[in-house]
Amino acid sequence: MTISPGTAPPRRGRDIHEAHRSATPLELLFDLTFVVGVSLAASQLHHAEGGGHALQALPGFLLAFFAIWWAWMNFTWFGSAYDNDDSAYRVLTLVQMVGVLVFATGVPGLFEGRTLLAVAGYAAMRLPLCVQWLRAARGDPARRGTCLRYAGGVACVQLLWIANYLAGASGRMPPSLAWPALLALVALELAVPLWAESRGRTTPWHAHHIAERYSGFAIMILGESILGATNAVSNLVQASGLTLELALVGLACALLAFCLWWMYFLLPSGEALHRHRERAFFWGYGHYVAFAALAAVGSGLEVVADAVRPDGSTTALAAVTAVAVPQAVYVASIWALHRHATRAADRQAWLMLGVLCCIALAPLAAAQGLPLAWALLLLSLGPLVSIAYNEHGRAHCTDRFAVR
Repeated sequence: MTISPGTAPPRRGRDIHEAHRSATPLELLFDLTFVVGVSLAASQLHHAEGGGHALQALPGFLLAFFAIWWAWMNFTWFGSAYDNDDSAYRVLTLVQMVGVLVFATGVPGLFEGRTLLAVAGYAAMRLPLCVQWLRAARGDPARRGTCLRYAGGVACVQLLWIANYLAGASGRMPPSLAWPALLALVALELAVPLWAESRGRTTPWHAHHIAERYSGFAIMILGESILGATNAVSNLVQASGLTLELALVGLACALLAFCLWWMYFLLPSGEALHRHRERAFFWGYGHYVAFAALAAVGSGLEVVADAVRPDGSTTALAAVTAVAVPQAVYVASIWALHRHATRAADRQAWLMLGVLCCIALAPLAAAQGLPLAWALLLLSLGPLVSIAYNEHGRAHCTDRFAVR
């Protein structure tokens, strides 16, 4: 479905059975702005891990990543249902893109308690979506109530975010209430789609398009992770020359990223969502854990690069743990998403536990003196077993892996 810029919005949403539906050039451009936000959030976590205070920085990372992911996710689901590519849609998307860049600029300050840029950027990311939902309500009378609830819910929660910032900046909110207030606002954000879709007709999102968009976001995060680790290793090579250790670290980083990519694409998301649209909420929300863990793997790989520096103070155990912990969270979340989306007869619980045990071997081996590069390579053992098992099953036991 292609609509020239300047045309009026369609009277109905997009066709959920539209053939060959794929991401548009505007969506791909939109995604590029999120690379900046993800990169800066992961960079802050990397610095905290290198300084030995990762746990103190983790809440800030999770909050920053939530804002990035939530804005991206809401745009994605709206676009899947109502993207008509007219001039107003493009301009409103541009405003959201500017908001992403403003928010990204404010991410470092967010970790230091300076939240003005982050709040301003978040408002610019979210409020244009209210206008988009109002346009959709006008163009789709059958789903007018659903669209208006989305518009009203997004606007109200955003006003609460601004009020929360003003209360904190003016000193009217006690510091002890800061995080409870933030968690309450996050819960309200998550509740808006559930409330909006709970009555009347649901929005006409396209299952395979949504699956492709999420796949693209996973690749984007992996790309940022590979870039960060490659730049760090490359700087070391330029400074001291190529060594066997650096070559093995580079190989281990690339192999791990490839394995995590392959594991993600074992999930038949498009087929599962097409057959069972009622499973979309848990599938969509659950990706926050998977994507945040994937971004944290990237920051951990940069910690590994720091550890191989001649003047580095990070131990092999700390570096491998910085990768292994988020990797384990990623593997567990991917398994949970697969189990929920497919209801397959073979839910692979024992396989998942085996993969997690293999991941745990790497920090244990590093603690016993295994060189960093080899411990990092060991992190790919479990994913490789999972990939081999699933690919064999898909080729020879397809009925066990089919969507139920």
